[in-house]
Formats: sequence, C-alpha cells, structure tokens
Amino acid sequence: MQPLSFCECKLAGLKVIQPFVAPDHRGFLLKSFEHGIFEQNGIILTPYEELTSCSKKGVLRGLHFQRHYSQDKLVRVLHGKVFDVAVDLRRNSQTFGQWEGFYLSDENQKMLYIPKGFAHGFLALEENTVFSYLCGDRYDPQSDGGIVWNDSDLAVHWPVEQVEQLIISEKDKQLPTLTQFQAEYGALDAKEDA
Repeated sequence: MQPLSFCECKLAGLKVIQPFVAPDHRGFLLKSFEHGIFEQNGIILTPYEELTSCSKKGVLRGLHFQRHYSQDKLVRVLHGKVFDVAVDLRRNSQTFGQWEGFYLSDENQKMLYIPKGFAHGFLALEENTVFSYLCGDRYDPQSDGGIVWNDSDLAVHWPVEQVEQLIISEKDKQLPTLTQFQAEYGALDAKEDA
C-alpha cells in the first residue's frame, strides 16, 4: 500500500503524483484525489468538470489551453499509455515557452497536475487509450486556444517513432505557433478569472 505522493517537476507548479493504491487478491483500490492532502502539497484544485477521452494509437491531441477561465487539471490514464506534455505559457514565468513530457499509463498509474497558464496535449501510444481530466474551471469555447504540436521553437520531442501514423484533428493542425500566439496574446494569466 502506498500513500499519495507528490514530485516537483522542472516547471514550477507542475507535479507528478503517485496515487494511493491498495492492491489485494481481488484487484486494487485507487485514490486519485483528496482535497486536504492536495492542499497540504500546495495544490488548490476545486473540480469544476471531469472529462474522459478515448483515443486510437497515434492520436495526438493538443497543445490546448483557454485564454480566459484558465483550467488547472489533474490528468491520468485509465487504460493504455500516453506521452503527456505541458507547456508553460504563464505571463512573467521564468520558464515561459518551456515544456516537460511524461509517460502516463494504466500500469504506472502516475497522474500529472497541470496548473493554470499551461498548454497541454498528449500522444496515445496504445489502442483505446482512455484519458481522464479533472478540470478546475469551466470550458469556455470563446477562449479556446492552442499551440501547434510540431512548433519548431518549442521543439517538443514527441515519441512519434512509437506509432505507425499520427492522427491529428484538422483543428489542431491549424493551431498557431508559439511566436504567433505571443504576437497576438503575449502570454496567459494564471490567476483566477473574474
């Protein structure tokens, strides 16, 4: 039995979390969230909505964010495996424009906490990968945005060699580069929206 544990990442506020797991001969019980324990570890996540996606192997989703009602997220894989990426787009952040990537799977059971002001995306590395998002604010279609996945300035090292082909939505293919995003919006505010 292991308790919830929290690991700081290179980008401030980003955390890899190992959930509480109690296995026995029947299977296991997993606790992915407890408000008090998260708060003790510097995470104030007030869940607003929970989403689940299912992706074929090779699906790349992202890199997404909201310009207003910025959503912090607790993400994890319920079935399958992904390479998960978070990009710091916070105004005045010393790591603005930097990214970190993590392998999340049903096997390692790791979760990732992504603070407000980050772009997020993932590449599904197995068929029928089921991905869970616990979001701290509402979806706002008017401020939906993103950075194109293959932006040469970001230079995310996606493990594309692990899939036969990439499957990317037309919408995600048309996302701007980091330079184009900066020219239009500058950065994201990580504070609470009024």
